[in-house]
Amino acid sequence: MARGNTRQRIQDVALELFAEQGYEKTSLREIAERLDVTKAALYYHFKTKEDIIIGIFQDLTRPLDDLIEWAGEQPRTLEVKQEILRRYQKALLAAAPLFRFMHENQATVRDLSIGLTFKERFLALNKFIQEPDAPVKDKVRAVSAVFALHAGTFFMENIEGDPEEKQEAVLEVALDLIDQAQKGQ
Repeated sequence: MARGNTRQRIQDVALELFAEQGYEKTSLREIAERLDVTKAALYYHFKTKEDIIIGIFQDLTRPLDDLIEWAGEQPRTLEVKQEILRRYQKALLAAAPLFRFMHENQATVRDLSIGLTFKERFLALNKFIQEPDAPVKDKVRAVSAVFALHAGTFFMENIEGDPEEKQEAVLEVALDLIDQAQKGQ
């Protein structure tokens, strides 16, 4: 996540500290110190920690908005659902530090506006890969495909193996689940 401008540097350092210490235990003063800037310089860009995390969230999840918009314009075919999963995995991997933060700070995220926003996006995405009249088992398979991508992004790092090979395996499992869900209809 090597990004260049001051605002992005603040976000990157804040996310590192949030990951190291937790959101609640990280202060704006610590973020400023890690950046070697004054608190006033930090306040110029962000007034609160929540402003920082909201900015990170908006920047790194923009591909999810694009994906949801794209999915809304597509037919509900198996190929489209598979492409949604492929694009979703890419978005997760590109924003892995943010999603790791969200996973590790669920209670905090739930209290922040980003928690609701993420939930809304997740539900919107599920709407495109699930058939409304599908049997419950197939709805579970569709939702499980998305969860497989989440689990694969964050928990596979603890399993030995080539990172790329592990991500390919995760995608294959997600695609199998969506294929099974589609065939069940």
